Amino acid sequence: MNSQYHSGVERRPVFLPRSSLQALFTVLQQAGYRIYGPTVRDGAIQIDYLESPDALPRGVTNDQQPGHYRLQTGDSQRLFDWNHGPQALKPLCFAPREVLWQEQMEPHGFQRTLPEVTPTAVIGVRACDIAALLIQDHHFELEMRPDPHYQQRRERLLLIGVDCAHSASTCFCASTGDGPALGGGYDIGMAELEEGFLIWHQSEKGEAITRQLALERADDAQLEAMLQASDRAAKEQQRQLPGSDALQHLYKRLEHAHWDQVAERCLSCGNCTAVCPTCFCYQVDHEMALTGDAAEMVRSWDSCFSPTHSDMGHFQVRSSIKHRYRQWLTHKLAGWQVQQRRIGCTGCGRCIAWCPVGIDLTQEVTAVLEEGSLDV
Repeated sequence: MNSQYHSGVERRPVFLPRSSLQALFTVLQQAGYRIYGPTVRDGAIQIDYLESPDALPRGVTNDQQPGHYRLQTGDSQRLFDWNHGPQALKPLCFAPREVLWQEQMEPHGFQRTLPEVTPTAVIGVRACDIAALLIQDHHFELEMRPDPHYQQRRERLLLIGVDCAHSASTCFCASTGDGPALGGGYDIGMAELEEGFLIWHQSEKGEAITRQLALERADDAQLEAMLQASDRAAKEQQRQLPGSDALQHLYKRLEHAHWDQVAERCLSCGNCTAVCPTCFCYQVDHEMALTGDAAEMVRSWDSCFSPTHSDMGHFQVRSSIKHRYRQWLTHKLAGWQVQQRRIGCTGCGRCIAWCPVGIDLTQEVTAVLEEGSLDV
């Protein structure tokens, strides 16, 4: 397998006919997994509970542009011909809102609340979102102090990834090294062909599922079709980010005039951070019961675009939209290289498509890194 977009991961695919996809669902259900995957809801691809493959988005494609997301339905039998919707894997491990612990008057006192978690298999996961989940892992599963709420959900997650055969115009995962073909971090991999699916495992959990399917090894023509599809998807991408070394220079461009131009367009609505699969900011609130004898500590998603996110006692560190956007971009693309040993973007392009005014991260970075005023 010589494609440059397959990350050196060894694949030994078997072939699953399209008509036999239910067999995979049956094996997963018998193993105790609750199956989640893509389905169409409210005009978008959403990750939700699936009773059967019939709920998958058959014949659905997407049109994504800056500030624009639309689905179309055709006669194709393909189930994974779209790129992604607004939701990635993040909500499945890092809940948008959850109770961390509870307090009560005697005799109960303090009690930690952990979520009830059923083993969950997610089918149709894209390479950029798996890469983003690995970033979340690094943040929430630190060896010294792992987050128990995140950890419990993550350990019960089985990921079934799918290669992208096409790219949306907003995709740029090839430039970040996170797609369009699956790299690592999943349990079972899939590539969709006209006649069915190539399937392989990457983990012991995945092998326990795939070996029960008793399928024949994929032939050379099918392997070549898989390679050509992901190569085509990479070549379709027109957007890209500069390399990691160049992005570190963002901290030398803190006074560049382009930050003001972005601020004139940005609404500071936080859409980009809500759909971003790597953002992990949150706030914690102590909520007291009206009876006064109980309270809960509640964690919920927050955004660095929120005016209160940078509150420091009696003042805000970043009181303007310019400073909030600058913080988001420089931290994600430069600061994370120190904290995470990589940039905090996997090239999914969601922030471009779901921005109400169509701000394009790749264009803004390019403009800021052009020669201009330096803060040194």
